[in-house]
Amino acid sequence: MTPAIFGLSGTVLTDDERAFFRESDPAGYILFGRNVETMEQVRALTDDLRTIHGRERLLVSIDQEGGRVARMRPPQFSAFPAGAAFDALYDIAPSSAIAAARANAHAMGIELAEAGITVDYHPPLDVRQPGAHDVIGDRAFGSEPLRVAALGRATLEGLALAGVAGCIKHMPGHGRSMCDTHKELPTVTASEEELETDLAPFRALHDAPIGMTGHLVFTVWDPDYPATQSPTVIREVIRGKIGFDGLLLTDDIDMEALSGSVPERAAVAIRAGCDIALNCWAKMDDMTGIAERLPAMSERTAARLDRALAGTGRPPEGDKAELLATRDRLLAIAGATA
Repeated sequence: MTPAIFGLSGTVLTDDERAFFRESDPAGYILFGRNVETMEQVRALTDDLRTIHGRERLLVSIDQEGGRVARMRPPQFSAFPAGAAFDALYDIAPSSAIAAARANAHAMGIELAEAGITVDYHPPLDVRQPGAHDVIGDRAFGSEPLRVAALGRATLEGLALAGVAGCIKHMPGHGRSMCDTHKELPTVTASEEELETDLAPFRALHDAPIGMTGHLVFTVWDPDYPATQSPTVIREVIRGKIGFDGLLLTDDIDMEALSGSVPERAAVAIRAGCDIALNCWAKMDDMTGIAERLPAMSERTAARLDRALAGTGRPPEGDKAELLATRDRLLAIAGATA
């Protein structure tokens, strides 16, 4: 199995994609808005991917946070709010905010499971910092670590009730970024003591099934390599200080924060200690280059992948309409809506 997650070009597989995916046997796939039209179409697409591999528990993933980061959108799909809505409610009623976040994620998970999606790159555990770039912004659950952890835990629990695995991101913390990592590489000069704030939510949720790195340089730990490609950050901070032993993915290796060809970026990240390289844009030359450059998936990564998917693919519990109504009733306490 190739330790990579690949994107798809459209709403159905091309013949070239089908042949390449069968031969390269990637760890999984990621869907974007270009792959989504209707529930029936997405389900047919994800079923097609399962047929290629002959395994029901296949990693089929999406970025569905709510707010501006949502690949499945109304009117075909439900509306979900960004993290800031739950942060605002937490100011007034913490327990209600946690219940609302859990109900929201549970309903979201039911919708994803119906579409055949098994992994959601949610929740972000980045602690919002004043003056930072808005690349995180209202996606964050707040600027206080324990609040972020509590709302993040509720989100993971809600998704799990629907048979969907969540993913904590962006380790070891994206909240201090002064630029957009889609466009350039941020350098964080905070001290180790200051960065304890950033690490705290990840440490609290270190038992999450899946985690994602961030493309940021932290000078106190490694002034030369971004976290995604830093053996020091992955070994000593993510696996060490945070204590994360789940499946570790890169953020999208197409992002301009990284340098070198896309296959080179993937190879450096895997050598540094990431389990799987995430490649989103379905460019066949890049995907074939990655498959050629990367080693076969290690036994340790395969075991982590199996653990991450263990609770997925089963019929989801709960009633989506009731869950959405509960969420909306609670959010109304703070005057927020989806």
